[in-house]
Amino acid sequence: QAQPVESGGGSVQAGGSLRLSCIVSGFTSDGSDVGWYRQRPGNECELVSTLSSDGRAYYRDSVKGRFTISPDNAKTTVYLQMNSLKPEDAAVYYCVRDSVPGRLHQYTACWGQGTQVTVSS
Repeated sequence: QAQPVESGGGSVQAGGSLRLSCIVSGFTSDGSDVGWYRQRPGNECELVSTLSSDGRAYYRDSVKGRFTISPDNAKTTVYLQMNSLKPEDAAVYYCVRDSVPGRLHQYTACWGQGTQVTVSS
């Protein structure tokens, strides 16, 4: 499996929106889950959202109703649309992929390049 490639981070004011992108070619064909973790300064890595290959989505409570995870039609890219951003959403966001269903929820560390999201109040 190729390492996911994230993009789309940036700086916005509170209440603004950003869309993160993650290139994960073939994730539905091999049954992989795809998700986003984030790590805020001084905090542990935390799971934000996941999407299973059969389309089931998960969101942590603090982002429900504001964030949406979705694939493109070709199932090569997974997006995280983030609306009504809050200063506490500011973090480095990491896209992850795992071929074992559900294992994606058990990660305890973030890795990869990540993409920075900054939210000013």
